[in-house]
Amino acid sequence: MGLAWQQGPLATRAVGHFLVEQPLPERLLFAEPLRRRMRVRFGGEWVADSEDVVLLHEPGRYPVAYFPVADVREDVLVAGNRTTTHRELGPAEWFTVRVAGHEAPRAAWRHTGLPGHADVLRDRVAFAWRAMDAFYEEDERIVGHAADPYHRIDLAALTPVEGETFCPYKGLAGYFDIGPGKRAAWSYPEAWPEVERVSGFVSFEPDLVDVTLDGRKLALEPGQTVTPHGIDRGLDPGELRSPVPGGN
Repeated sequence: MGLAWQQGPLATRAVGHFLVEQPLPERLLFAEPLRRRMRVRFGGEWVADSEDVVLLHEPGRYPVAYFPVADVREDVLVAGNRTTTHRELGPAEWFTVRVAGHEAPRAAWRHTGLPGHADVLRDRVAFAWRAMDAFYEEDERIVGHAADPYHRIDLAALTPVEGETFCPYKGLAGYFDIGPGKRAAWSYPEAWPEVERVSGFVSFEPDLVDVTLDGRKLALEPGQTVTPHGIDRGLDPGELRSPVPGGN
């Protein structure tokens, strides 16, 4: 979850609450310095470059980066005749972003009548995410949508366990426990050359752990369950690693 969306503390559907005597406003906005260099690219050129960016967190939205006007190229913002009103921040003036041969109408805005408590956004410009070619933090491009520094991604804790098996098509497989799920995941550290692209990837047993893809919970499909018959002749992983008898 992020700070101000999904079920974050500033979201309208927060799962927790602040321990204060008086009820808080229905909507809370939160502004903070990014503390990293951010740049905006449009039409093959850099249109903004700053180490003094302020992130605005607003309920139900991804964070919005506000750049000091001084850190935006002087010739790229073209004032239009569009003004909107933000429910907490007041009127906003909109701009067309223009560079040689490229133009994006209503692609940037600046708040022109900020209340005193929001003065941190004064003389700052924000750029519409989808209207620009790319946003960068330091030298890393931000892809998909604006990054929320409070968004957490939990990775399954994989605990390696003893014991290996082999597959005639892929090679030696090692196994992992995931919490109470025993041998719930497996991986081929060094798959056969024909399928070496799967080396180092991890697979999960959907009947032992919940596996979701794009919001859909996966389950074993008919025909995916195979009844093992054991390892022929007591073959062990060590024999697979041994040189081929008589080989060169």
